[in-house]
Amino acid sequence: MANVHEIRIEDFNYPLSDEQIAKHPLAERDKCKLLLYRNGEISEHVFNEIAGLLPEKSTLVYNNTRVINARLRFRKPGGGALIEIFCLEPLQPSDYALSFAQTSECEWLCFVGNSKRWKSGRLEMPLTIGGSTVTLFAERDGQCGNAFRIRFSWDNPEVTFASLLDAVGEIPIPPYLNRSTEPSDSKDYQTVYSHIEGSVAAPTAGLHFTEATLADIDRRGIARRELTLHVGAGTFQPVKSEHIGDHEMHTEFISVTRSLIDDLINAPGKIIAVGTTSVRTLESLYYIGVELHRHPENPEQALHVSQWIPYEYDNSLTTADALRAIAAYMDENHLTHLVGSTQIIIAPGYPFHLVDGMVTNFHQPQSTLLLLVSAFVKGNWRAIYDYALSHDFRFLSYGDGSLLFRE
Repeated sequence: MANVHEIRIEDFNYPLSDEQIAKHPLAERDKCKLLLYRNGEISEHVFNEIAGLLPEKSTLVYNNTRVINARLRFRKPGGGALIEIFCLEPLQPSDYALSFAQTSECEWLCFVGNSKRWKSGRLEMPLTIGGSTVTLFAERDGQCGNAFRIRFSWDNPEVTFASLLDAVGEIPIPPYLNRSTEPSDSKDYQTVYSHIEGSVAAPTAGLHFTEATLADIDRRGIARRELTLHVGAGTFQPVKSEHIGDHEMHTEFISVTRSLIDDLINAPGKIIAVGTTSVRTLESLYYIGVELHRHPENPEQALHVSQWIPYEYDNSLTTADALRAIAAYMDENHLTHLVGSTQIIIAPGYPFHLVDGMVTNFHQPQSTLLLLVSAFVKGNWRAIYDYALSHDFRFLSYGDGSLLFRE
């Protein structure tokens, strides 16, 4: 683990042609292929068989986040330049639910397309929502790296920011699909269990689940539990540095319930995470618990998991004790939800604490998600991806799935 900073991203490259990237999902989500990796062996299945492939008494944990219509297109006055604003995360108020509920103004951190053509001034977009007219305004209010602080305001107090996004925003499909958003993406790019708005990208491993597959899982007596990680645009951010140590991970909002903590402590079997976002959240809980245990006087610091903490700590605290520290903190503060953020990077050498199995898709070459998969399968990612490439698996967000177990 001491050499994790020296991991070279070029060692996680593989050939991926545009033809192997799924541009749309299958008409029946759960009829996609499913690669099973268990005990070092690879086999091929159909996703709707997943209930029978999960160990008895497992706990399946998935991300209930819902993708928002984060992409807004304004035009400068007088038929001027088209300005695209991509909402990333709320700044004022910083709470997602509060921001969506605003009825006059809010501020978000945003990417701005064609920003050179919009140095100052107020953009406006007249529209009608539910028979009511409203004009949405956007103003630049400073810059944060390659993103901008954008203040949105509107002139109808009966309209919330959530309803504005629903009315005029677009689902922000991944850039590597190399196509425009289509009406079908509004449904296709959401999991069937999504209900907490905030993501700008889908937790795509969950896209394969249908009500029928979930019912099969229930019939087998496998517990289903939820958590929330709002996926940021940083999930598509390529690793541009030669070594991982020079790459800065993006920060994402996480939220878990008090009851989930008890379920994790008392899980009777294996914990299976649906997607890398669920893995990142569950593994972040261990380090939140570690910090609450070590520094109970400074909970604010504990509620943010920094990028390198897994590689700086001796991991001597048991998982159960880390989770009990979270439970005690929540009980002392009468919290039903633990809200925090994570910047964790999971790379080869990472010591997993909670997750025994993972449902995931096939990820981009030289990505942090591929690093996570490699860490999970103890470096055997290439055999898995070579199999998928040679057996016509479909890759990336709308592609096929895999069920991986830790050895």
